[in-house]
Amino acid sequence: MDQIRKIVRVVAGSNQVDGAGVRLVRVLGHADTRDFDPFLMLDAFDSRNPADYVKGFPWHPHRGIETVTYLIAGDVEHGDSLGNQGHIRDGGCQWMTAGSGIIHQEMPQASPHMLGLQLWVNLPRRDKMARPQYRDLTAAQIPRVQEPTGTVGVISGTYAGIAGATRGDYVQVLLLDVALQPGAAWRLPVPGQDTLFVYIVEGSGLFAGSEVPVPSHRAVLFVAGAEFAAQAGPNGVRFLLFAGRPLQEPIAWGGPIVMNTQDELDQAFAELDAGTFIR
Repeated sequence: MDQIRKIVRVVAGSNQVDGAGVRLVRVLGHADTRDFDPFLMLDAFDSRNPADYVKGFPWHPHRGIETVTYLIAGDVEHGDSLGNQGHIRDGGCQWMTAGSGIIHQEMPQASPHMLGLQLWVNLPRRDKMARPQYRDLTAAQIPRVQEPTGTVGVISGTYAGIAGATRGDYVQVLLLDVALQPGAAWRLPVPGQDTLFVYIVEGSGLFAGSEVPVPSHRAVLFVAGAEFAAQAGPNGVRFLLFAGRPLQEPIAWGGPIVMNTQDELDQAFAELDAGTFIR
C-alpha cells in the first residue's frame, strides 16, 4: 500500500432536476456506489438564481440511510415526522438518520447565494431499521481550526485532536471543510482502508497522481493509503473531505429508500402504501 493516496477517479457529475423542480448537480449516484462505499449519493448546489431551487423538496420518505446537508451559504427550511422543524443557514449542517423510516421536507429559501451539498451515507445491514434521529448543527457548533496554511472546519470526526460537531453513530464519517491559501500544502493521516474523496467547492488543487490542478465542482476519489496530501492552486482551494470505512454489503436502492434486498425494498414501499411506514 502506498503511503500517499493517489487519484483513482475524478467525477464531474451531471446536471439534474429533482424534488419539485430543483436544479442541482448529481455528483455521485447509483453508478458510483461500489467505488465510493459507504457513500451513496452527493448532490451539489451552487446558484445565485432562486428560481433554480425555491420549489424545494416537499414531503418525502427515507429509510436505511443517513442524509447530511451542509450549507456554506444559503437557507433551507425543513420539517420532519419526528416533529423537528427549523432552518439550515450559512455554515450549518443537518445530520439526519432516517433508519427505520422518516418523512421530511426541505424547502430552500431565496438567498443571495445557495452553496452547499447533500450527502447520503449508507447504513449497515444491522442498523437499517435503527431509531430515526436528527441533529441540527449551527455554524457556531462546528469547530474551525486556524492553521498557517488555511482553515479546517471539523463537521464530523476528529482533526488535530479537535472533536467535530458530531460523529456518525453507525458509520464513523470524517467530514472536513478545508480552505487552503494559494499554493499551500496540507497533509492528513487517515486509516489506510477507509474510502476517501474530496469535493472541490472553489479554486483548484493538486493531488498525488495529478499533473495539473483539478478544478472546482469535481469529486476526486483516492486509492487506499495512510496519508492524504493536497496543494492549493494559484487562487487557493476549498474542498469538503469525506472518509469512512466501506460496508461491502449488497444494495437495493429505490428512490429515497436504500435497503439490502429487493424484498426489503418492496416491503418499505408496501408500508408506504398502507400508511404503516413510520414505526
